[in-house]
Amino acid sequence: MMKEFPVGRTGHPLWPALRQYRYAHRGYHDKPQIPENSLPAFKRAIERGWGAELDVHLLKDGTLAVFHDSDLVRCTGEEGILEDLTLSEMKALRLEGTEEQIPTFDEVLALFEGKAPLIIELKTYKGNHRALAEAVCKRLDRYFGLFCIESFDPRAVADVRQLRSAICRGQLASDFMKNPEDLPLYQRVILKNLLLNVKARPDFIAYKFEDRGVPANRLAVDKLGLQEVCWTIRSKEDLLTCEAAGAIPIFERFDPEA
Repeated sequence: MMKEFPVGRTGHPLWPALRQYRYAHRGYHDKPQIPENSLPAFKRAIERGWGAELDVHLLKDGTLAVFHDSDLVRCTGEEGILEDLTLSEMKALRLEGTEEQIPTFDEVLALFEGKAPLIIELKTYKGNHRALAEAVCKRLDRYFGLFCIESFDPRAVADVRQLRSAICRGQLASDFMKNPEDLPLYQRVILKNLLLNVKARPDFIAYKFEDRGVPANRLAVDKLGLQEVCWTIRSKEDLLTCEAAGAIPIFERFDPEA
């Protein structure tokens, strides 16, 4: 039975299923041959029986695209902002020196439906949190696979709560005092300490593995019972530590079953 508190919610009915999986960060990529957030990377995760974490953006024509950065340079070598593109413009780009294209959200969902779960991160840009949340929620109304939604932007998590309260939702976080991300001090304090949970009421906290000892995270997980998710795990030792604590791992750059 779900219970909602001022800073979160416990008892979501999907947890027994979602906890059975490990989640490949941006798919099970293998650079430079298999880029992150590419269809081959997602297929490799499914073939190994893992779930996957992915990132979703909203393009100017309403297309939902799976890609990490708004800035195109790192993964395509091209100047520009993803949100400024149309579908056809996006499909003209190539990922990390390969022939792979940036996939649409529809393309990735088609791979996973009925096979493995997804952790879907909403990537907001210039205040588009509501439009992005609406578009993703509307598309997921027609999806019959396992999934949960997360975001660093508490406004997007709160939007999901308002739009589709039944969806399992999570707040992404790290110690922003150590990693400022060009954010003003007040925002770093708010995000580090999960102060907007009172509005978003997340089902889980996805805290950076190295920062998981932050008191606000420990309070939410250990005292209030919210599910913990850890990112990004890059060694078998850290993965086992994560799982021993009851947390769900998001991993990359190694085979967790080797």
